[in-house]
Amino acid sequence: MNLIKVSAISGALAVVLGAFGAHTLKQHLTPEQLQTFETGVRYHFYHSLALLGCGMLQLMGFEKQVKTPAILFLSGILFFSGSVYLLATRSLLHIENWSWLGPVTPIGGLFFIAGWLSLAFATYSTASRK
Repeated sequence: MNLIKVSAISGALAVVLGAFGAHTLKQHLTPEQLQTFETGVRYHFYHSLALLGCGMLQLMGFEKQVKTPAILFLSGILFFSGSVYLLATRSLLHIENWSWLGPVTPIGGLFFIAGWLSLAFATYSTASRK
């Protein structure tokens, strides 16, 4: 998996969603819903940058070490940011009864935390072998 390409696509999607929220959804969401949507965008973008860092490490020959953190960051974007996007816009999407979405968000947060910890462990393990 080319993490530079994945991070670039993910980052572009975060920018598109941020612009969509600021220019289109602003007229249709409450301030609280818009703030929630923006939180999803912010974490999406932060972790797109984390993926870019993984991609840079991949180019430096650490492909094996960054595989797990990259998968966890992608899972976090999908679960955390994805559920936040849906929760913020559920009245527009007519999915108010999707009660299962609430617990998905913290699972995504756990993926983010696990991604950072696995990245730290991978770099620590690599550094200790030198």
